Amino acid sequence: MSEVKPPPAAVPDQFHVYDTTLRDGAQQEGLNLSVADKLAIARHIDGLGVGFIEGGWPGANPKDTEFFRRAKEELHLKHAQLAAFGATRRAGVKAADDQLVAALRESGAGVVTLVAKSHVGHVEKALRTTLAENLEMVRDTVSHLREHGQRVFLDAEHFFDGYRLDRDYAIEVLRVAHEAGADVVALCDTNGGMLPNWVTDVVGDVAQATGGRVGIHAHNDTGCAVANSIAAIEGGASHVQGCINGYGERTGNADLISVVANLELKLDHRVLPQGLLRESTRVAHAVAEVTNVPPASRQPYVGASAFAHKAGLHASAIKVDPNLYQHLDPVEVGNDMRLLVSDMAGRASIELKGRELGFELSKDQIQRITDRVKHLEAKGYTFEAADASFELLLLEETEGARPSYFEVESWRVITETSPGDEAVSEATVKLRAGGARTVTTGEGNGPVNALDHALRDAISVLYPELVKFELIDYKVRILDAEHGTDAVTRVLIETSDGQSSWVTVGVGHNVIEASWMALTDALTFGLRRHHI
Repeated sequence: MSEVKPPPAAVPDQFHVYDTTLRDGAQQEGLNLSVADKLAIARHIDGLGVGFIEGGWPGANPKDTEFFRRAKEELHLKHAQLAAFGATRRAGVKAADDQLVAALRESGAGVVTLVAKSHVGHVEKALRTTLAENLEMVRDTVSHLREHGQRVFLDAEHFFDGYRLDRDYAIEVLRVAHEAGADVVALCDTNGGMLPNWVTDVVGDVAQATGGRVGIHAHNDTGCAVANSIAAIEGGASHVQGCINGYGERTGNADLISVVANLELKLDHRVLPQGLLRESTRVAHAVAEVTNVPPASRQPYVGASAFAHKAGLHASAIKVDPNLYQHLDPVEVGNDMRLLVSDMAGRASIELKGRELGFELSKDQIQRITDRVKHLEAKGYTFEAADASFELLLLEETEGARPSYFEVESWRVITETSPGDEAVSEATVKLRAGGARTVTTGEGNGPVNALDHALRDAISVLYPELVKFELIDYKVRILDAEHGTDAVTRVLIETSDGQSSWVTVGVGHNVIEASWMALTDALTFGLRRHHI
């Protein structure tokens, strides 16, 4: 039997908040996550306090198999249990002999979520098997994984459509799953075509007919994924699935943050550990930076415009009483109120983030840092996913200067190519370090790579620790794209020393300038981390 990690001690089981960003959310068009991305996103989501994080489908694709392998050593979750996703065994094969079931069994995940067919048309046309064999596939797979010590949830795919076609069979799939030991049967609106009152009626019927625990997995094709999730809970569901920022195929999945915020702040239904709902905005934006999908400014609760007010009647009223034009205090979800003519900065967020990074800030420092962050973000910076650059900014404000391991005089980069040949870049860096002036040249397969080589060559003798530093991710975002080639560019660079990683940000009028800023921050932060 493979080793299964025990669940975090503080996770309550009365209600399940289940995140599927790394699996179902990753099916969004244009979204392509590396294993490192998935590990980083899992850590951010864990900070929200969800109960379960679905990591992917081990055995079905190499990336997810690698994720679970690395997660055993690198992913130390404080609140969530890691769940592996997979399918029931194949028709005509015992669960004990099915290789994909074996991958789930050996994934190291304490929870396995099995997708099963509950729609007679899908059983006969997609699985090409009999209705009776499909029930045995559910029974055998659930029982097998339970015997090996894993907790099992069942995702009943196309359930609502299948329920309409053949209610008795759809419910029989759920009954068999519960009988075999599944803790939860999640009803999936796979095609996303349901409306809230329909969902409430079906969930109520299922709960009464099966007597087991029911969950909801909603898609947003009618624009009702969040409402359908709430409707399911009102109908008796106690397990809700969704994705951060509403990521997912087609029009997306239920936005998990909107669901939990509605439950906690509107229905007084505590579903997250106390106080962690205030991490919502930070988590939503940090995940957006990792995915390189621009945050939706009008996203409920956590969007930049969620609590923004134009000058005039609204602004005048807000100055008297913020509640006159807001449905709640934005601090409850870690956001800030903004007046679009006179922005109100997020002092509470700065204080909390500073404390997280080990800084106890005075009121004057909080105000000064808030003003500076506000100014920098107006120029295109973002610190949600660039903790390393933010920590260097805090050092400047609290200690008067950031650590200085080198002083750059100038840099330049040249890229040369000819028809039919690959471009070659050459960078020259002039700097002072260790009391001496150094001029170095580096070559690379691009301008940023060449600058990285030149900078490292200039200071590697003084700082041999640099050999451990490796650039593991590089993201570029064009801001104000309507300005075309004159647009502002933001670059995020993630660097690793083999034990941990950090992210830095740079902003400039061209990608090389922005990259240089992020690159120098990355080396500076890394050297400080190694106590040089």
